[in-house]
Amino acid sequence: MFRVKAHFVDSFVVRCDRQEAFNYFSDLRNFVDLMPGIESIHTDLKGVAHWTIRADIPVVGSLRERFQVEPESIDGESMEWGPRKGETRNFLRFSARFATIESHVTTVEFSHGVELRRQNPRDLHPLAGMVGESLISREMTRRVEAMIREFIEKAKIRLEVPK
Repeated sequence: MFRVKAHFVDSFVVRCDRQEAFNYFSDLRNFVDLMPGIESIHTDLKGVAHWTIRADIPVVGSLRERFQVEPESIDGESMEWGPRKGETRNFLRFSARFATIESHVTTVEFSHGVELRRQNPRDLHPLAGMVGESLISREMTRRVEAMIREFIEKAKIRLEVPK
């Protein structure tokens, strides 16, 4: 089994109340609008979100993958989304936890993980076997981190605009 993975975890402070931050990160349209590489997200009638993501990986080139993600747990303080039950190839998992520090100041703990599994490396990309799991994973992690950091910075700007 050929597997490549990327994972990102970070905490940050945003100047808005917890409910406002929760509502913002719950709206998947914000991911499409603010995160580079997210081509589209649509949610079907069963509540499954279908993400289409493109990432440029050095040597390998551009990878475009689709992920089916469903809510695992959502309440007013946290949200967790994971791969649709039965998924065997494209795994996307993200979570966010929100804690009030003081009035209109919230800490957000954000986690995002991606894993691609293939029986044969060529099923992912013709050069994947030559490049190897570790190099592709390292570059994919670097790219995912850049995408999410840009998303977080843009989200903070939008959330902290005076109302």
